[in-house]
Parts: sequence; C-alpha cells; structure tokens
Amino acid sequence: MDFNSSLRKAIRTGDVVLGQNSVKEMVREGKAQLVIMAQNCPAPFRQFIEGIVDLSVYRYEGSGAELGRACGKPFVVSALAIANPGDSDILSLKRS
Repeated sequence: MDFNSSLRKAIRTGDVVLGQNSVKEMVREGKAQLVIMAQNCPAPFRQFIEGIVDLSVYRYEGSGAELGRACGKPFVVSALAIANPGDSDILSLKRS
C-alpha cells in the first residue's frame, strides 16, 4: 500500500476530517475508524487520543507539514480522522 495515494483517495472519495477539533468531535461521536497523527502532534491532543481504548491510531512518521502535503493540502495537518475510507485501502493501517 502506498500511504500517500491511499490517503489522498480516502480524502477524495470517503469521509475524512482534518484538524484536532474536527478529529475530537468525530472521535467523541464514535464515527472515527482510524486516526492518523503526525509525529509532532501536540502532547495534550496525543494524550486525549491515546486515552481512548477502542480507537485505532496510526502514527505518521513525518511532521504536520509533511502530513499536510501527503493530504494534498498547502497547510499543516497534525491529525486527521477517517470515518469512511471510500475507495481507499487506508484502513489496512489499523492495529489489530
């Protein structure tokens, strides 16, 4: 699986939210199937996400700026949540 192309396909064809506030809302509503966090995601947000037991989390090895570029966006993306992957295979990143 090519992470960047799978991520962009999920953004294009699925239900994906970008940004900490939107991710928190989706997680609280129980809609997030997978949360992707940049390596430099702020500690308070990271602790919030890690405190949720049944949530699949993928740690992106790059910075928020790199994750933003991977999403095809011209801005920093420290976290994103996937509710529906659309035509993408991005959910294969979920921990078992």
